[in-house]
Amino acid sequence: MSASPVDLNSRLGTLAGLRRFWLNRQKVWWAFVVVAVIWATIQAGLWRGPLVNPGGWALVIRLLNGLLHPRVDAAFLLLTLDSTLVTLAYAVSGTALSLLLGIAGGILSSEVWWQAHQGGFTNSPTDKVRNRAPWLVVRAVLAIPRAIHEVIWGLLFVSVLGLAPLVGVLAIAIPFGAICAKVFSEILDEQPRGPFQAILSSGASPGKAYLYGLLPLALPNLISYAFYRLECSIRSATVLGLIGAGGLGFQILLSLQSLRYEELLPLLVALLLLSGLTDLWSARMRQRIGGSSRIDLNWGSAQQNGRMHQSSKAASGFVRFSVLAVLLLVLVSFLYLKPDFTSLLSPRTAQLFAGIVEDAFPPRLPQEGMWEMIRLTLQTLSISILAMAGASALGMVAAFMAAHPTWKRPVRAWERNPLFWQSLPFHLLPLLARGLLLLARAVPTPIWALIFLFVLFPGVLPGAIALGIHNWGIAGRLMAESVENMNEKPLQSLQGLGASEPQIILYGALPAALPSFISYILYRWENCLRETVIVGLVGAGGLGRLISEQLSSFDYAGLSATLLVLIGLTFLVDLLSASMRSALR
Repeated sequence: MSASPVDLNSRLGTLAGLRRFWLNRQKVWWAFVVVAVIWATIQAGLWRGPLVNPGGWALVIRLLNGLLHPRVDAAFLLLTLDSTLVTLAYAVSGTALSLLLGIAGGILSSEVWWQAHQGGFTNSPTDKVRNRAPWLVVRAVLAIPRAIHEVIWGLLFVSVLGLAPLVGVLAIAIPFGAICAKVFSEILDEQPRGPFQAILSSGASPGKAYLYGLLPLALPNLISYAFYRLECSIRSATVLGLIGAGGLGFQILLSLQSLRYEELLPLLVALLLLSGLTDLWSARMRQRIGGSSRIDLNWGSAQQNGRMHQSSKAASGFVRFSVLAVLLLVLVSFLYLKPDFTSLLSPRTAQLFAGIVEDAFPPRLPQEGMWEMIRLTLQTLSISILAMAGASALGMVAAFMAAHPTWKRPVRAWERNPLFWQSLPFHLLPLLARGLLLLARAVPTPIWALIFLFVLFPGVLPGAIALGIHNWGIAGRLMAESVENMNEKPLQSLQGLGASEPQIILYGALPAALPSFISYILYRWENCLRETVIVGLVGAGGLGRLISEQLSSFDYAGLSATLLVLIGLTFLVDLLSASMRSALR
């Protein structure tokens, strides 16, 4: 008996609905993520051959013994203090110069700037193409220095300028300037256009309209991101110490290479204090100006969630004090380092730079050929995927441990004002979790890689673990801020209905926080790919190992080919990340 047309239509509609359910873009991307992680584990060799070097455990025991018996004599503590000041000076000087480059690049790479200069805000296809062409060119040019890690910039500048203080400053300023330009342009493009267009329509120049109609609205965002960039510069200045720039990173590397493990604890404590105080200062700035997270550009969400901030007078006073303190710190840092910018204009510098450019072109593949380049490229990609898979899973767990939202506070009457010892578990877990996250992100990735290379054979795995730990510290802190800034009313309702804390997290907090978690994970994946270079420099595999060999042999033609492949891989990851954000939003 044949089915009626109504039944057929109903069945066809059901099948189409099932097909849309199972084959929508989100599920395709989740399947892609699972396959990518499985592929990365195969690339890391987790299922073939030995991974652990038994002979390295003696060094681990010696390392732990050195940490338990630190060197604390006056001479070494003075050396630690001087190294801390050097690291801080590099970070502050590099950040200051990167912000200047970022402001200029951010204006030139913002759509609103080119729209204002090329015929206003019409919707005709011709005007759209004409307005977007120069914008795309500027964005493409700025993407190149952003894709190359600051350590590579530092090694290139060492070849031209030698081990001068200017090397560390420029190595931070150039890539960070390009990053700041990208973020600043997005901040400026996201601002309300009404005041800007009104000033422009009154006959004012685009520059004045920018200055009076757009920048004042974007200023809180710009200030907050500038402080976040200072946090990143502390880590980068430490990493640059590994290539001879001095500071805490250089002293930590010397202690590891010379097996003087008793020197590590004072150096690590100084690094944690420097990173922690910068982190705290940056967080206070965001709270005073209403920012919700380090990289969240949607300000004011904290107020929307019912959080009370300090009065505007107190907030503006703290902001003014912080800005003046930073300006003073910038002046002192440049005086302390004394970078010689005139050396950039010397004939010798121009000659050496021209020689490197001449040697770098045309690019040349390694002796092993294209297949070796493809193998190392896939190895680099697998390192970043494996690292972010571990960092993401652990970061979500750590986020709920490190967060301190009001819904996790005791609600029973006798617990509202408990004694300190009664509330100790409530306060101790977040402090412990935040301390571990701080340690994970403060210690440079190459140091983590060197430690794991004690007991693991060189390859993908030690590099992935080192990057995973470092990015766990960063992603976990970002996720914890997201948990703290979410709307707590639904969670308090679940709590009032008698739900336990695990149930509140599983059914209330996690679904609400998951979109921001995914955004942070993808953001860190883009950065993680750049950082694969520095773990490769210490023998952890990937394109970084090839770059290390090419730099040591002055093979600039091979280096340019490797960097082009790395830049192309970075663009590919950027495109994948943007598509995943769109699909999973």
